[in-house]
Amino acid sequence: MSSSSDLDQLVGSWLTLPDVAQMLGVDTGRVRRLLQERRLVGVRRGSPPVLSVPADLLVPGHLANPAAPDVPSDDKPWTVLASLQGTLTVLADDGFSDEETIGWLFAVEDSLGVSPIAALRAGRKTEVRRVAQAML
Repeated sequence: MSSSSDLDQLVGSWLTLPDVAQMLGVDTGRVRRLLQERRLVGVRRGSPPVLSVPADLLVPGHLANPAAPDVPSDDKPWTVLASLQGTLTVLADDGFSDEETIGWLFAVEDSLGVSPIAALRAGRKTEVRRVAQAML
C-alpha cells in the first residue's frame, strides 16, 4: 500500500495543511507540530507533492447543536480525533511509515468489521488499539 493512488482510493477526502489549520482555528505551524508530535499523520501526494492529511482524522469540536452531531457549528472549530494519538503511537512503535499507517487506518480490518478509522470515530478505541498492538 505504498502508492498514493492506492491511498487515495482508501482515504477519499484529503486536506492540505492550510485547510487543516483553518478547520482547527490554528496556524499552519501548529499543524506541522501536530504532525511532528504524531497527533496527526499525513503524506505528500499530488503533483507537485503537497503534504496532506486525511479529512476523517478531524471531527467537529464542541457542537452548538448536540441533536445534530454531524453538523459542525460555523463558530466552533474542528478538532483532531482524540483517540488517534495513542493509535498512531502504537503503529509507530511497530515501525509503520506514515503511508503504511494511513493505509492500515483506512483499510477494512476483518477483526473489527470496519476500517480502524471508522471504529475510532465510533468510539471503539480499545478494540482498535488491541488489534494494532497484536501486530507488534
